[in-house]
Amino acid sequence: MKLYAPWEKGFKKVYTPFEHFLHAQTTTGLVLMGMTIIALLLANSPLYEIYQHFIHTKIELDIGSLVIKNSLHHWINDGLMAIFFFLIGLEIKREILVGELSNIKVAVLPILSAIGGMIVPALIYLSINNGGIGANGWGIPMATDIAFAISALVLLGNRVSPALITFLVALAIVDDLGAVIVIALFYTAQIHFDFLLLAGVMFLLMVTLNRFGIHAVLSYFIVGLFMWFFMLESGIHATIAGVIAALTIPSKPKMPPTDFTQQTKNLLDEYDNYPVATDHTMHEQQKAVLQNIKDRIDAVNSPAARLENELHLPVSLVVIPLFALANAGINIDFSSISQVISEPVSFGIILGLILGKIIGIAGVAFLAIKIGIAKLPQNSSMSQIFGVSMLGGIGFTMSIFVADLAFQNNDTLIFQAKIGILAASLLAGFFGFIWLRFVASK
Repeated sequence: MKLYAPWEKGFKKVYTPFEHFLHAQTTTGLVLMGMTIIALLLANSPLYEIYQHFIHTKIELDIGSLVIKNSLHHWINDGLMAIFFFLIGLEIKREILVGELSNIKVAVLPILSAIGGMIVPALIYLSINNGGIGANGWGIPMATDIAFAISALVLLGNRVSPALITFLVALAIVDDLGAVIVIALFYTAQIHFDFLLLAGVMFLLMVTLNRFGIHAVLSYFIVGLFMWFFMLESGIHATIAGVIAALTIPSKPKMPPTDFTQQTKNLLDEYDNYPVATDHTMHEQQKAVLQNIKDRIDAVNSPAARLENELHLPVSLVVIPLFALANAGINIDFSSISQVISEPVSFGIILGLILGKIIGIAGVAFLAIKIGIAKLPQNSSMSQIFGVSMLGGIGFTMSIFVADLAFQNNDTLIFQAKIGILAASLLAGFFGFIWLRFVASK
């Protein structure tokens, strides 16, 4: 069949779930980069006041006597980002059940490397800020931005092996899990146990729905929405509800794949039995058959897999870009930028994300391979692991998120943190790409 558009062939390709995940992360990385540039341009232009007024616009939600009033910035960080964390939860669950983390022999290297890549940056940051006003920001350099890091690796094409890409994905997933735990345990100022108990009841209700084989996504959405609200009121960051909710979504299909094949064949035979109308429209019975086929496709695909697939696009094109727009707009005085970077908070983040990630990821990987408890990814070299550890220094989304939690109501420290995150992420991405492109041996 003739192709009429140069990209049509790409759209016709059937992607595996993992390939779809990589394409989604690459798309997220590119869109995130574009929106970050737009936010920086707005913040350093005559439109700065309008931009600030927009992101701090108050939005009020009234439900009877209940009133929730927050700025657009808070609604994005506490509300929309819960969807992002929900997607992270689905990805973590998939990796543990059927992905790279399901095989302990394969998972040892990325798990140990991720742990090293979280602990060492935090220690470096604390060594610089210990006892200072910025000490609470130790969690900022622990994070790796999975979208940016994978985008850089995918752009290298066949210069890196597929096994190296799966190593980075598994590492980033463990890193995300670590960031979620840190946020839940260490960045909660005060806990209201009555609301936390209600959130726990909602979680148990979602688990019960799962155990009873309920696959209707709407039921989980409704209960999950209540859990998000109770978590918000409990004092624990509401986005944690997204991760917890994701763990309750059923991962097993309602229909066995073997039944799907035979039933679909029967339905297709039934579809072909009806004559085609002269105006090429479908017979009413054919429409019913197609609906039956669609229902069986939904039944053979688990709700968790279906949601992960359907959420990638809105998260990539709406949630993450809005987060970047609301958080990456930094008004930079370039005449004093060197002074800001030399501040303990900025300097600690830069050293943590660049030096800390290299020592933590590559150093731990080297030791694990040397003592024989792990082995290199197939068709990869230690030099490439070193390059991947550089890319691990791209913190961005999660680092900015943690910075807002660590330095609440302290605009000066948040500014210093964001400058450090942007500088470190830019350097880590550039040097990591250059190393893997021109220096690292296969």
